[in-house]
Amino acid sequence: MAPGPRRRRPRLEDVAAEVGVSTGTVSLVLNGAPGPSAATRDRVLAAAAEIGYRADRTAARLARRRTQLLGVMLDVRSTFHADLAAHLQDAAETAGYDVLLSSITPTRDSRRAVETLLDSRCEALVLLGPDESTSRLDALGEQLPVVVVGRRLRSSSLDVVRSADDVGVAAAVEHLAGLGHHDIAFVDGGRGTIATDRRAGYLRGMRRRGLERHVRVLTGGETEQAGARVADELLTGERLPSAVATFNDRVALGLLGGLVRAGLSVPEDVSLVGYDDSPSARLPHVDLTTVSQDTRLQAESAVRAALERLDHGRTTPSEVVLDPRLVVRRTTGPV
Repeated sequence: MAPGPRRRRPRLEDVAAEVGVSTGTVSLVLNGAPGPSAATRDRVLAAAAEIGYRADRTAARLARRRTQLLGVMLDVRSTFHADLAAHLQDAAETAGYDVLLSSITPTRDSRRAVETLLDSRCEALVLLGPDESTSRLDALGEQLPVVVVGRRLRSSSLDVVRSADDVGVAAAVEHLAGLGHHDIAFVDGGRGTIATDRRAGYLRGMRRRGLERHVRVLTGGETEQAGARVADELLTGERLPSAVATFNDRVALGLLGGLVRAGLSVPEDVSLVGYDDSPSARLPHVDLTTVSQDTRLQAESAVRAALERLDHGRTTPSEVVLDPRLVVRRTTGPV
């Protein structure tokens, strides 16, 4: 059987014809404006529901020369970014804005992700852990309000919301040392600013405890695969540390899997600490000790920074630095 003609989307005129009133009256009712009687309102709303009419919000916003869209760039592979995005959606909707997500993938870089948001006429951008140079981010901030989440940088045009990453990792080291661990290794996250700050926190924590001679920074990365490679390196090396702090939860999960597959117990053989308190870390069978960045508060602070520029005209850059919190779970124990 040949497919029938595609049904067009109901329009404002269709609602007006159904009720027998003008399109202006329908518009007043659907926008909640005064004028039409209660009976007319009931009839219009009933007719709109019956024929499946939905207002074209994009067209209405463009007519007002506002889209009220906040563009969010995130890494689709990161559960931590997904957690942040969910809270950003809630915070934006509370303020009367919508969120448009554009993701980085293995085949789609941050530049393309940002271009999509700009092409969609987002009024402000919230970039989660961007790895672009400061100069490129500054140039973007000259075009529209930009909030960088999770990365320390100095800028004359950008707003920043981040956790004190060095403080968070130092707290992890303090926790492990307090359990009697001296041989504490750290799995590094690479060359970026976030990785630099977390590595600095590890080094400071070890110095504070007088453990400089036990410092051991392992080349890692940001993914579960990086954690698995580190597990192989440790298992074939001469000395297995009694505890390991990692750049993030994804690395910790890869490391955990590698250790368990080799027959080791966590935390009996090796204590393990992640970073981010991602949803994966909270799974009952994982129960990972980690550092929480409070994604809800970061998201609310990022949306607030964007709206201060959009709705209140702030032009000076701002930085919000939040204190991370160690969450102790099952993967750490006494040496």
